[in-house]
Amino acid sequence: MAKVETERETTLATQAPARKMAVWAAVGCGLALVVITLGAWTRLVHAGLGCPDWPGCYGFLTVPQGADNIAIANARFPETPVDVAKGWPEMIHRYAAGTLGLLIFGLAGTAVRYRKSGIPVRLPLFIAGFVVLQAAFGMWTVTLKLWPQAVALHLLGGFTTLTLLVLLTLRLRKWARFGQSAGTAHNNSPVAGFRPWLYGGLLLVVLQIALGAWTAANYAAVACTDLPTCQGQWWPTGMDFRHGFDITQQVGPNYLGGQLTADGRVAIHVTHRAGALLVLAYFTVLLAVLWRQRGDTGLTRALQWVALALALQVALGLANVLLHIPLAIAVAHNAMGALLLVSVVHLIWRHHQLPEPRASMDSPPVISREATA
Repeated sequence: MAKVETERETTLATQAPARKMAVWAAVGCGLALVVITLGAWTRLVHAGLGCPDWPGCYGFLTVPQGADNIAIANARFPETPVDVAKGWPEMIHRYAAGTLGLLIFGLAGTAVRYRKSGIPVRLPLFIAGFVVLQAAFGMWTVTLKLWPQAVALHLLGGFTTLTLLVLLTLRLRKWARFGQSAGTAHNNSPVAGFRPWLYGGLLLVVLQIALGAWTAANYAAVACTDLPTCQGQWWPTGMDFRHGFDITQQVGPNYLGGQLTADGRVAIHVTHRAGALLVLAYFTVLLAVLWRQRGDTGLTRALQWVALALALQVALGLANVLLHIPLAIAVAHNAMGALLLVSVVHLIWRHHQLPEPRASMDSPPVISREATA
């Protein structure tokens, strides 16, 4: 009896750090979403080169102000005179990203400290390593003058960071509740066979986000200003897909405002629209089928979150075109894309935590503890 009590106390002691880490990981998720939103805001107000150097701004820790500091900054970078109104969005974005990086390193350090208790350590360390790479893409975005490849990869890196933090939060919450007793659920429910379709949907969402990143990096969002047609045509003539999706654009020119031809941008925009229709059709069918067969699997809320995020994202996309890319809606469209991705990841996570099936008509149902994680 004493041994059982000792083991229980040990388990509770190891769960305490996981609870604290889960809270901070959730804070990191919120901050990552803020960073993504600030990045969209910075790009949409054309402030991506508001500071021509990195990580400072004209060699200062903040945007240079005052006649003397501005004169020094202009002497350092004569080709890009100081524009305070564009410098601050860029620096606010960097401050938020830096804070997120510090939080992630703190999570990684805590995981290493308590690694003997069984707390997940590889994922926090991977996120810490990834955020270093993400910082490098942030630097290249500036130093390579908004080179579309760097901009698109930096945006995708932000979405990836958010997704990894969400997965870490879910794992830590599960560990905080059940500790070492958490095991692998036996997934034999009626919806178990849909896992490949869920991963297929996740792939489509990721590809659509990549298209959105490429659209933003090449300033192609305003290439079509009417719906449901584009420039009055269902399939605009003269679209230049080769030029629009040329990933070998040279390093050197200043890409603020974009360098692509109008036909190349139309090709990108139309492809992004087609991708949105594909994602909408795929998830409409998949969610409808899962909803009918969900039973008591506990997937109801996860399915509702995906449906809501998808509906809002489509509505924001339509509003962007009809209202000619208003700043607030364009920023919200970026943030909702991240939330759609997170909702799909959460649905897949919940699918992996499905309860064990009833063993027989005479025996009570056996529910895996993971089902409530």
